[in-house]
Amino acid sequence: MPAPNHRDSRPSTAPKRKRRVFHRRKVCRFCADSSLVIDYKDPRMLRYFITERGKIIPKRISGCCARHQRTLTHAIKRARTIALLPFVGSMDQG
Repeated sequence: MPAPNHRDSRPSTAPKRKRRVFHRRKVCRFCADSSLVIDYKDPRMLRYFITERGKIIPKRISGCCARHQRTLTHAIKRARTIALLPFVGSMDQG
């Protein structure tokens, strides 16, 4: 006799329908508002695109288009080089 499956051990109920999750398409804020300029000398604006630990936020999360994500990455790296942004986030002492 085969071992009972986990599905067999549960009482049968009505089949559950999966709900469709609709995600809103992210729009590049730099394409939407042409007055915004990506500049390595503006660390306040660049901080929105790095995590607390200092990592660059990916395009799929930030919502930027590929062109502006490349420009952003370049600007963040330049700002890090001249010490406007940290390479590493805050170092917490346990």
